[in-house]
Amino acid sequence: MLLPEIISEFQRNKLTFENLLGELSNEIIRWRASAKRWCLLEIVCHLLDEEVEDFRARTKHALESPELPLKSINPVGWLQERNYLEQNFEETLKKFLFERQVSIEWLKSLENPNWENAIENADLGKISAKSFLFNWLAHDYHHIRQINAIKRDYLKFTSGDDLAYAGNW
Repeated sequence: MLLPEIISEFQRNKLTFENLLGELSNEIIRWRASAKRWCLLEIVCHLLDEEVEDFRARTKHALESPELPLKSINPVGWLQERNYLEQNFEETLKKFLFERQVSIEWLKSLENPNWENAIENADLGKISAKSFLFNWLAHDYHHIRQINAIKRDYLKFTSGDDLAYAGNW
C-alpha cells in the first residue's frame, strides 16, 4: 500500500469509528461479555492514547530521529493508571476523532519520508517507520472487529436470541 491509500483508509476508519461509536446508550458503553474483556469505553480511551502516544509518535520518531531510543509506553497498564472507566465516553470519542484528523493531516504533510528508517526495539528487533504505519492501520482493523463483536454480543445478550439465523460468527 502506498501512503495515499493508507491515508484514505485512515479517513474511512475515522468515519467508521464515528459511526460505530456515536450515539450509544450508557448500557452498551460499559457492557462487557465477561470480566476479562474490555468495554467500549475502555476501547475508546485506548484508541485515543494509542493514536497520540504510540502509533503517531512512534512513526514520527522513526522518521525523524531513529537513532534515539523510544519512549516507553504501557497501553495495558493505562487501563488502570488513567482510570479509563472514569472517563467520559462522548468527550473521549470526540478527542480521538480530533487526534485522528491531526494524524491524517500530519501524514498528508510529509514530503519524501524515508519509510525504511528503523528503530531498535528490545523485544521486536528493528521496526521501520513503514512497519509502524502498517501496524497502525492493522490496529484500526483489530479494534473495528472488536467493537463489532461487542455490539453483536450485546445484541445476543439483550435480545435473548441465539442469532444463528444471521450466520456463523
